[in-house]
Amino acid sequence: MRGDKRVVITGMGVICSTGETVEEFLVSLKEGRRGIREITLFDVAGYPSQVAAQIEGYDPLKFFDTRELRRLSRVDQFVLIAAQEAFADAGLGPRKENGERIGVCLGVGAGGMLSAETYHRQLLDGKRPRPSLLLPFVPSYATDRLAERHHLQGPRMSITTACSSSATSIAYSAELIQQEEVDIMACGGGEALSELTFGGFCSLKVMDSRPCLPFDARRQGLSLGEGAAVLILEERERAVGRGANIYGELLGYSLGGEAFHITAPEETGKEEARIMREALQDAGLKPQEVDYINAHGTGTILNDQVETLAIKEVGGEDVYQTPVSSTKSMIGHCLGAAGGLEAVASLLTIQHQLIPPTAGFEHGDEICDLDYVPQPRSGEVEVVLSNSFAFGGNCTTLIFGKGDL
Repeated sequence: MRGDKRVVITGMGVICSTGETVEEFLVSLKEGRRGIREITLFDVAGYPSQVAAQIEGYDPLKFFDTRELRRLSRVDQFVLIAAQEAFADAGLGPRKENGERIGVCLGVGAGGMLSAETYHRQLLDGKRPRPSLLLPFVPSYATDRLAERHHLQGPRMSITTACSSSATSIAYSAELIQQEEVDIMACGGGEALSELTFGGFCSLKVMDSRPCLPFDARRQGLSLGEGAAVLILEERERAVGRGANIYGELLGYSLGGEAFHITAPEETGKEEARIMREALQDAGLKPQEVDYINAHGTGTILNDQVETLAIKEVGGEDVYQTPVSSTKSMIGHCLGAAGGLEAVASLLTIQHQLIPPTAGFEHGDEICDLDYVPQPRSGEVEVVLSNSFAFGGNCTTLIFGKGDL
């Protein structure tokens, strides 16, 4: 990265459809387990798709008392659960002071939309809904609650760049550390399923009626998901000085836009290729030095083709030797949380030398013909490139590496 300071990841927390902790998430990646199934959170009768990667079976009372729960939406709960694990993992216990040098930057999507939908339904049914159901409607509410709970008095931001939001939050957090604005940043993001989001994607005709099949010739669209991932970033010398565990280092990144269309990617992939090249330049790496690509890989016909074309343009013929996979095949497309969850998956790949699969993949097409890793695979991985290519042409590429050099 530009600048003298090296930014490392010292804590991670996760909740998604395949696990309530980082360890459970790791096991699901090792198994190639899919968390995409029929939705029970709201009525999906009449929709062309009725599946999503919904979080089931978790008990919020394990984490919150009943009074606090009344003021938290589903996504707020997910973010706070992931943050609790991340701060404990980083060895940063509860504090009542000295939070001025610790900031928070979260990627957010629909925020507390599900709570707002509950309020609206109760109102239409002639009931008197709780006003607190509307508190989390503002997407930044989760960021505020995280800062409040952990007494973080440094910079506080919420980033909304569609499904690149939490990847962008990681990049921006690293910049703040490099500029010595903060010592530590909590970043990542969260998303909860809602009927508005689900119905909106169905109306765009980009939802698969089955669990999604990224890069596969049979793919028909994406599967939505929900969850949260929180990562703790800090400057490497500081982390080493306090004896923190280091999962890896953010070697470089790039942010950019296509300026093409609000939902569809430009068909040549030239701008996505540019973003990947710029991220590699920022990291001081050649394309051949990337050991694994954690793809955006949504499962839509056009998106997967465009990303594959961009990867080929950057890597040339050598890229056929580079494994590429989509963890969305297991945890769905978690929108505002997607980049954060995929960052955790990328770091776990480096730490455990295990490449997660594109679950369900059998065979590609004439464009999608790379090594998409049908089954979990052991491999020597020191550098991971992670893509987040969002609606509106919001593109973010992160590059992670070992933090022990």
